[in-house]
Amino acid sequence: MQKYYYLIHIQYLGFRYHGWLKQPEVKTIEYMIEKTIKFILGHSDFKLLGASRTDAKVSANHSAFELFIDQPLNPNDLLTDFNNNLPNDIKVLKIEEVDKKFSIINAPKTKEYIYLFSFGEKIHPFCAPLMGSFQGHLDIELMKKGALLFQGKHNFRQYCTKPKPKTTFERDILESKIEENTIYKANFFPAITYAYIIRSKGFLRYQVRLIMGQLLSLGRGEISLDDIRESLKGTNDQPLRHIAPSSGLILNKIEFEQNLI
Repeated sequence: MQKYYYLIHIQYLGFRYHGWLKQPEVKTIEYMIEKTIKFILGHSDFKLLGASRTDAKVSANHSAFELFIDQPLNPNDLLTDFNNNLPNDIKVLKIEEVDKKFSIINAPKTKEYIYLFSFGEKIHPFCAPLMGSFQGHLDIELMKKGALLFQGKHNFRQYCTKPKPKTTFERDILESKIEENTIYKANFFPAITYAYIIRSKGFLRYQVRLIMGQLLSLGRGEISLDDIRESLKGTNDQPLRHIAPSSGLILNKIEFEQNLI
């Protein structure tokens, strides 16, 4: 029987979901998408695979999943049906037909995450789904220097929670920086907010939030730049304790190699 394959690009606000991956007795992004496809098609004879398993409350400006099915679908009609039936905090952006050679898991790609944050006064409650708020002072200039230390190839053993036995801890971070946030704006945001931007071909479980936790500790004066350098040598296998809250994290974009789509 012939199979058909579709790459479906999506965005979502993750604040009321328990992450991407379908789990019993909780609402997840994958669960809502699967439920919507069943309603649209009138059957459950299909399979989904996501490009990234975001954690609870993490949002995505751009993520993707692959749909495997035994019948051909019209991408334009499917996109309309999706957006007519998905909840308002999930949106399909684009649907592309791919062939069986394409694998959303193994396809070369880069992922860019952004962590939005502010410090000082308590923020407007409407910011809660999108931004970490840290009362007290943060040394932003020092945090900018700290962010640059993560760029390049390092051992991120301490920046991973519950790794599997054959996990590869060496990762190449293509970009790591803190800058004033000009990417996401709202009239209820503080006048000045910040974005930690990190880009790589792959991330470990909780890696970005653990990195952000280190940067917050640095900004508070709890650790030094040398402490960060030491943590990236891979000589200590104890995971870091300070993890940044999940609701400030956004999967900003996934870029696939164009010749594979």
